[in-house]
Amino acid sequence: MFYLMSVLAGITSVYMILIFIRILLTWFPGADFGRPYAFLCGVCDPYLNWFRRFRIFRNSPIDFTPIIALAFLSLINNVFVSWGRMGRFNIAVILILLLHALWSVMLWVLGFFIVILVLRMIAFIGNSNIYSPFWRFVDFIAQPVMYRISRIFFPNRIVSYLFRVIFSIAILAALLALSYVIMTYGTLLLRQLPF
Repeated sequence: MFYLMSVLAGITSVYMILIFIRILLTWFPGADFGRPYAFLCGVCDPYLNWFRRFRIFRNSPIDFTPIIALAFLSLINNVFVSWGRMGRFNIAVILILLLHALWSVMLWVLGFFIVILVLRMIAFIGNSNIYSPFWRFVDFIAQPVMYRISRIFFPNRIVSYLFRVIFSIAILAALLALSYVIMTYGTLLLRQLPF
């Protein structure tokens, strides 16, 4: 059983690397990478397209489906590794791995938006050229997050732009800390399970 799980873990690891390369190559639109790229697309796109059909992962200016797809593969890989090490199937370990996978996705997404908002705050305070393409792109990503947070906490009030940016950073940081606490205590509770 150990060898089978090791082989399956190795296969999923290689597939994760291929998907990561495929994602990186999408950053170069119009580049011709030839037959290896066509092979890579043929191998990776069916898996990535399966996640793209869920609109919830694409409901923002950025497509988060590759992150979700990689997190799912990472979870499967960790299941194979854990199963190979322990030699048996343990539901508690699977649930712990699932909790950690969800937390790592949340960590990445919240961390990404915190960095974007901090950049926006620095640019606003430093009076940078907000009409440059870079800052327009940053605003394009940051505005939906700030709008949703403002709508929840200040539904009938107009607040300044800088306050909205700082408040959004604080809320996202609080969510990040709360998710860490939930993940830590959830792991402790799941370890208590008898199965």
